[in-house]
Amino acid sequence: MSTFNRLHLVRQVDLLTLKLFVSAVEEQQIGLAAIRENIAASTATKRIQDLEDIAGVKLLERGPKGVAPSPAGAVLVRYIRRIFENLDDMRAEISSFTEGMRGELTIASARSIIVPFIARELGDFKREYPLVEFVVREIENAGIVQMVARGEADVGVFAATHELDLSGVDVTPYRTDRLIAVVPQGHPLSERGKVSFADLLQENLIAVNAMRGAFRVASRRLGVEFEPRYSVASAGVAVSLVEAGLGVTIQPECLVSHELFSRVSVLELAEPWAVRRIHIATARGREQNPITNAFVSQLLDHPRGQPAVGV
Repeated sequence: MSTFNRLHLVRQVDLLTLKLFVSAVEEQQIGLAAIRENIAASTATKRIQDLEDIAGVKLLERGPKGVAPSPAGAVLVRYIRRIFENLDDMRAEISSFTEGMRGELTIASARSIIVPFIARELGDFKREYPLVEFVVREIENAGIVQMVARGEADVGVFAATHELDLSGVDVTPYRTDRLIAVVPQGHPLSERGKVSFADLLQENLIAVNAMRGAFRVASRRLGVEFEPRYSVASAGVAVSLVEAGLGVTIQPECLVSHELFSRVSVLELAEPWAVRRIHIATARGREQNPITNAFVSQLLDHPRGQPAVGV
């Protein structure tokens, strides 16, 4: 075989031949690859032989059971797949100019962020780009970053904590929010302007599942283990239990409606970790598609640090 010549490769190899080669590797049969690409088996064989001649190295190992990529062939398959991924991205980006933005966007976030912030943003985005479909994954904070790093979500919106591993994502600040203490009206703590976490631990502290980890960390700093009597799934249930006089809770301020202020007492939580810093995560080192870029731009266009009205 001749030595590899890049100029010959560019001039003589077309996309169909490259796609045919990948199909042969995936089907493990040149004949099956020919059927898949709708060409004659003899033509498929000739194209792959020509590709090997241009590459100057054997690309397929042939045996009685079919074909398998040689070490060089495995390298070529990896690069060909990257070429077709780039072509798909190019098609999507160009079509956004001629057809309007279309495709699918997967967002991972927690309920305490989706309800006051992301839901409204999604509604605005859908009105501007009606051909985009959303997949929304409601998961706990730690899982958001992991989904984005694994490529299972395009965008993650999460509350920053020290224990999160951010090595697989690029992070952009989005908003700030704060945690507040909610106690029953007439409770002894309600006379104060602010309380500490230690103060609340002396009471029946009701934990929403998503915040149990943060409460455990804060408790251990005080030398105690956090063992809640009530553990609930939503902020609404926690606040209802507080209203009924069954305990106290800590919630993001944006989730407590102004209407509830007349039925419970809301106090400042005097802890450094009471400020929630909400960030946007995208996969590190991966070029984002136009839909992802447009959605992130929309999030960043809105003022930070100003939550929506609580619900």
